[in-house]
Amino acid sequence: MSTQRLWLRCEKKEFERRSALTPTTAKKLIDAGFQISVERDEQRIFDDAEFEAVGCTLVDNNSWPTAPTDVPIIGLKELPVSQDPLPHTHIQFAHCYKRQAGWSSVLARFYKGGGTLYDLEFLTDATGRRVAAFGYHAGFAGAAAGALALAAQRSGEKLGRLEPYENETAMIEGVRNTLGGSAKGVKALVIGALGRCGRGAVDLFRKIGLAEDDIVKWDMAETAKGGPFQEILEVDIFVNCIYLSSSIPPFLDNDKIVAAGQDRQFCDTTNPFNPIPIYSINTTFSEPTVPVDLRNDLPLLSVISIDHLPTLLPREASEQFSNDLLPSLLELPRRRTAKVWTDAEKLFNEKQKEAVEADGL
Repeated sequence: MSTQRLWLRCEKKEFERRSALTPTTAKKLIDAGFQISVERDEQRIFDDAEFEAVGCTLVDNNSWPTAPTDVPIIGLKELPVSQDPLPHTHIQFAHCYKRQAGWSSVLARFYKGGGTLYDLEFLTDATGRRVAAFGYHAGFAGAAAGALALAAQRSGEKLGRLEPYENETAMIEGVRNTLGGSAKGVKALVIGALGRCGRGAVDLFRKIGLAEDDIVKWDMAETAKGGPFQEILEVDIFVNCIYLSSSIPPFLDNDKIVAAGQDRQFCDTTNPFNPIPIYSINTTFSEPTVPVDLRNDLPLLSVISIDHLPTLLPREASEQFSNDLLPSLLELPRRRTAKVWTDAEKLFNEKQKEAVEADGL
């Protein structure tokens, strides 16, 4: 069998410091017979030298378009907008299968170039569960961002630019210090508390010092009656950690918000069927919060809706995700028969057909 090559590209999304491969997982792939090329990337949380030390070949930044077309290209976030055809096989989050903005143009690039997309969001095991997800660290980082925003608002300020932390210890210490050394007295509600994302949010709140009774944990049983929920307005921080495949009654609406007290912070880890229809944009690391449009006589209410929250803790998030993805990557040489890859390619072909029809190609 010929050597399986794999090319780790740089990330071009602003503030994105995570990596689909880490030095740890790259070494395991090399030990299994892979040949790994890694683009130099000063933005990545891992130093280039860490990859070189485990046997990866360093190549120029953003040079993947020149790679042989039979070499799969792996990354995390979507490629920059372009009309250029894509002849390679790409493994990444493309954000185009749910008809997001520009979805058909993304898929048209693969159609024109003859390439293939294996979307990381839709790599599933035999039970239909995603093989790798950033859910835990989305919740963990979202809860941290919510606490930072609360501290800023209590000081009469707006939360400024967020900078990724080097590690979890630095994040916990930083959030605690911003809250004045203790989070005691802060009350939080996590909806979706039993899932991966919810567990991350709950863990962060515990580690920064919230009392257990002040971490309200809801899941399907508590939301079964249907919203809106007054309880959301009775806490300082609300973190929405649920994933929806269809619309449901809103968790909160403007009629409920008029009863809100001061210093409320909402963090939504982003959802295609938004159950909190009080905002309509994704916020960013440079502008983390968006105020809810309320009457001037009502207290300020802010929302965080960053679509790549886990990059606030890029090292741990990358290690966890890449390690979960590793068994599937080890199957890459058998992607013509391995179910995780054949299912992903089948879905790609279906979505590409829809895009071709939509664009009249």
